[in-house]
This record gives sequence, structure tokens and C-alpha cells, in this order.
Amino acid sequence: MCAAVPASAQLPSAQPRRTLGVWLTNSPSGLYYDRQVLIRAMDELKAAGFNAIYPNVWSRGTTFHRSRFAPVEPALKKAGTQLDPICTLSQQARKRGMKVIPWFEYGLMEPSDSTIVSQNPEWVLAHADGNTVMTMHGKKMVWLNPAHPEVRERFVGLVVEVMKRCRMDGLQLDDHFAWPVKLGYDRYTSALYENETGAPPPKDHTNRYWMTWRRRQLTGLLRELRERLEKESLPKRISLSPGPFRFAYNHWLQDWELWAVGELIDDLVVQNYAYSLKGFAKDLNQPALRKARQWGLPVQIGVLAGFGKRTTPIPVLADKTRLSNEQGYGVIYFYWEGLWGEHSGKEGAAFRKKALQKLGTNNN
Repeated sequence: MCAAVPASAQLPSAQPRRTLGVWLTNSPSGLYYDRQVLIRAMDELKAAGFNAIYPNVWSRGTTFHRSRFAPVEPALKKAGTQLDPICTLSQQARKRGMKVIPWFEYGLMEPSDSTIVSQNPEWVLAHADGNTVMTMHGKKMVWLNPAHPEVRERFVGLVVEVMKRCRMDGLQLDDHFAWPVKLGYDRYTSALYENETGAPPPKDHTNRYWMTWRRRQLTGLLRELRERLEKESLPKRISLSPGPFRFAYNHWLQDWELWAVGELIDDLVVQNYAYSLKGFAKDLNQPALRKARQWGLPVQIGVLAGFGKRTTPIPVLADKTRLSNEQGYGVIYFYWEGLWGEHSGKEGAAFRKKALQKLGTNNN
């Protein structure tokens, strides 16, 4: 007589494979401009246990393909658009069993001197003093208005255009898909608000009703995007990569808790770039994150591998990855050059590659 097989052994695991991913971008990196470098990167990531890549497709008001909506990124134009880095990445990553989620890094943010801004000044949000410029990443930027129908049409059109070009597994928006809380005093927004409420926008940009009204405009754009993706029969899985909830809402009007409940996002990658392990662990325990898991929303943690002069040492990176995994979260590293590339720091590329290959294969 055969022994009874435990029920747990008869069923496939209910725990899906944890995501181990990395953000890829052109800046500062030469990754997008050489096909052989792209292919080698995919081989190295596969060997290190990665199962998802997030390539940047929208940066500094430019695209990495010829677009109806924006100019081609200057360095790619010089190297030759036939390289087609995004579709090359998609093809090569999928060959190796990795998911490909295009990342619209700059969201609604544009360089202040871009052609689209000079041609459409009415699209731009403003501070209470009329100034439109925000300094972001050391550059003068402006924010396009999520409530303006022509801004919405362009943004949704750009996303759909990218998604139609080659096979993708969804898309990602991040903390630049936002409405900066200090903005909204431009003529267009002020008139729209007053028309709907009978009063001009409050002078206090933290006024809760005023914040809620602007958040609803941003939510409306997100809903419009989902509807268009569905209409076009495109992958409609939307990943959002915000900061911790209170910061995301109070600074950027990103109510990702509401968006999760309303099924407007399907995956959450919360950026946790705290320096210390103590601070990192604290941010892992924020209430909104725990709620997201209770709702069944897949949650990953964005962990800084290396950028600029800040490279996370392997022992710390391993601890942050372990802490995330122990709570059931996947991990997305920022960014490719911070793994074992340009920003390898004092440990060096060879040491980091070997250590991360061991870490990645142990976690899968």
C-alpha cells in the first residue's frame, strides 16, 4: 500500500517566483549604442539569475525610436536608429526567459528648453508665483499638465506607440508620473478648478481639497491610459515605481494605495534607497506596503546598486536583498551600471559580478 502523499506535495507552489530585475538606461551608460554590448549584458544578467529587465524608453523629452510625439535621443541618432535598442533588448531578453517591462522614466516631465514646451506653453504647470521651472537631477525641467486633454493625448499616444513596436510584458511608470504638489497655479489649471468649484485654487498648496482635486486629474490620466491599452489589445499590466507612500502622496500626489485598490496598477515597485540597513528595514514596514500585500498586489523593492559616486557594497546589498525577500518581496536594482559596470566602486567589476551571480542564483 502506498503511503499518502501530503497535500502540499500534490499542488504546485502558490508562491510565484520572486522578481529579480534591473533598470537599464542610457544615462550615464553606453549600453544602448552597441548591439554586442546589449547582447553581452543579457547573457550576464541571465547568468546572475535575473528574470526581468526594465529598459528606459522615455528620457529627457526624447525617445529611442523614431516617434510621432518626440525627437530621437541625440546619442542614438548619432549612433544610428537602426540599432533599435529597445526592441533588441526585448528580443534578446525574451530569448533568455526574462520579462521585458519598458520604463517611461520621465513621465510628464520635460526639459524646460524643449521644442514641445516652447510650442505649447499652455501645457505647462506653474508655481504660485508663475514660475514653471523645477530643477531635477541638476537640470531645468517643467511638468506637463495631467489635466490638459492635449497633454493626455500625447502621453497616452507615446505609450501606445512604444507598446506596439515589439513584444512587451507590460509597462512601468515611476515617480515622474506625478503632479508636484507645489504646482497647479497656471492659467489653464486655475480656470478649470474655478469652473468646477466656483473658487480659485487655494494659496496653500497643501490644502487637502486642492490636493485631492489635482490627484483626481492624475488618476483620470492613468485610467485613460488603461482604457486605451485595452482598446488597442496591448499588454495592460501597469507597474508603478513610486517612493514610500506618504512621500509619494504629499510631494507628488501619487495616491498609489488608492490606485492599487481601484485596480489601476497591477504591480508595485517601491523605491527604498535608504543608506542604512535600519532605515531600509523601517521603510519595508510602512503600512501601505503591508496593505498592498494583503490585497494580493505583487510588490517589489527598488534597491540602489550603484549610481554616480554612491555604490552600495556587496555585503549591504546582500542584506537589503535578504530583508526584502524574507518579507516576500522581489527586488529591482537601480541600475545596470551599478551592478558590475561603470559604478562598481572600490570593489571592482570582477568581484561584484561574481558576488551578484552567487546572490542571484541562490535567490531563485
